[in-house]
Amino acid sequence: MIPREILTQVRRVEIATRGLVHEVFSGEYHSVFKGRGMNFAEVREYHYGDDIRNIDWNVTARAGAPFVKVFDEERELTVMLVVDVSASGDFGSAGRMKGEVAVEICAVLAFSAITNNDKVGLIIFSDRIEKFVPPRKGRRHVLRVLRELLYFEPAGRGTDIAGALEYLARVIRRRAVTFVVSDFLAGGYRRALAVAGRRHDTIVIRIGDPREQALPPVGYVDLEDAETGDRLTVNVSDPAFRRAFERQVAETREARGRAFRQAGVDVVEIATDRPYADRLMRFFRQRAKRFR
Repeated sequence: MIPREILTQVRRVEIATRGLVHEVFSGEYHSVFKGRGMNFAEVREYHYGDDIRNIDWNVTARAGAPFVKVFDEERELTVMLVVDVSASGDFGSAGRMKGEVAVEICAVLAFSAITNNDKVGLIIFSDRIEKFVPPRKGRRHVLRVLRELLYFEPAGRGTDIAGALEYLARVIRRRAVTFVVSDFLAGGYRRALAVAGRRHDTIVIRIGDPREQALPPVGYVDLEDAETGDRLTVNVSDPAFRRAFERQVAETREARGRAFRQAGVDVVEIATDRPYADRLMRFFRQRAKRFR
């Protein structure tokens, strides 16, 4: 029996994301993500503007007039959510944790998928594979996915993005639409992401926080690495420290961007201090233009 408080929280997330799904993403989603292939439907007479490559020459010869083949898209997709639940997700300086934002984004994507009759699967990872939920259809299945994301207690605290992508390759053999949701503060994933980009339609959703980019000059503070537990006391007002911090942030950002470009994946940058809907809408609309 699922506790009432869990059901209440799952329902709250569903309600919070419902408007976004139905008003924006259900239509955009269909045009952005293509099905697995095209099925022959029928032949009809050629109309001006039809692609001449679709002319059925056998029917044309028998009828004495040009006819073209008509195809229907095989719509059903598999959507995989590959979600980082490492300890760094339990951080947020703007009122919301990165992990909380990740859950809502996954809810929007999952409900958009089932609105289009697609399957949704889930891989939860930290420094190990924490949970695998095989792809299935339907609202009840998506609610289960949300329950796992909201209340799963990970055994690991670190991050192994490469391991998660390698696991994806083993359990999902057919091409899928794959969303990798993480803060991407770890390294060592470039090659695995490139492989995933070739096998699947892979989209990176990177969730960051403004305090990971800039620190306020407030003197001495205690810093703790959420994943390793290492602690350090630093003077964040010290100019030398601030220059070193800014240099490290810039180098990390450049290395991450280079890895994404080399992998050939789409990237959506989300910040905890800004509405994620705007970023997602922009991504969907820009990507839709590429398929028109």
